Amino acid sequence: MFIFDAHSDILVDITVKRQKGERDVFRKYHYEKLKRGGIGGLIAVVWIDKMNMDPLDRMNEIINEGLMELKDIKDIAEIVLKYEDFERIRQEGKMQIVLGCEGLSGIKGDIHYLDLLFEIGIRHASLTWNEENELGTGVKGDPKRGLTRLGQVAVKKLEELGILIDVSHANEKTFWDICEITTGPIIASHSNAYSLCPHPRNLKDDQIKAIAEKGGVIGINAWPDFVDEFNATIEGFIEHIDYMVEKAGIDHVALGFDFCDFLSFDATSSFSEENKATKGLEDATKSNAVIDLLLKRGYKHEDIEKIAYKNIEKVFKVSIS
Repeated sequence: MFIFDAHSDILVDITVKRQKGERDVFRKYHYEKLKRGGIGGLIAVVWIDKMNMDPLDRMNEIINEGLMELKDIKDIAEIVLKYEDFERIRQEGKMQIVLGCEGLSGIKGDIHYLDLLFEIGIRHASLTWNEENELGTGVKGDPKRGLTRLGQVAVKKLEELGILIDVSHANEKTFWDICEITTGPIIASHSNAYSLCPHPRNLKDDQIKAIAEKGGVIGINAWPDFVDEFNATIEGFIEHIDYMVEKAGIDHVALGFDFCDFLSFDATSSFSEENKATKGLEDATKSNAVIDLLLKRGYKHEDIEKIAYKNIEKVFKVSIS
């Protein structure tokens, strides 16, 4: 079955390898693994992985290397710029690439930069990663601090441009501030259920319901810390899907695997002391196992299609058309 992954850090790996002189990184290291797992589309995010580097410089590096890489692989992958591109690219047998920003620290408070990001193809953005920045507050920031005034302007600008807003990594106050001022759907591209795994990156029940009420989706995350703090398995991942379906409804659940197997420890050390993975979901090649388990649990084929790709595409239809 066709799968769309709502969160991938592939652009970081592409940047690291291209800066070492390699080319055609996506084709050499990622394409076959994605295809083996059934993944035919993904949100590839610009994540500022180097905390000791100027965020604008790093954002520009990743964007530049990513765009040059995509020119090299235009025979197998293409950027989604409008909703109609999803079906066309799929029919052409190419990989759908939605360019996103995992946090906007890179714009350093310059709202006008959002226009440029849109022009180069960005169609998705969260305001923060885990940090506090000029726009809002991530999960490691002050719990009393939410969106800034500039962040409120940014949210309205993102909606105006047609860039889908992502609340994964936002702290609770920022989450609710975004909910209050957005008029369209929002997503949590890679977050799980707090009730099953009480990690600050996971969503509480009222947050889950709020996303659903706004017509958005939640992408279930395979990073082990968000699945189960003691024993993360693919069965536990499925339990998060079950829970989200129960609380939000089948139309508001997606997949946002957040695979990190290709990231160096230098990158993952900013949020983890070791490289690890959920048992049974170690990398993209295992993605189809989720589909198999959902079938065994009695999910209907049409409902699995919704979770696999149709729900997230429906949200993009509203936000970027």
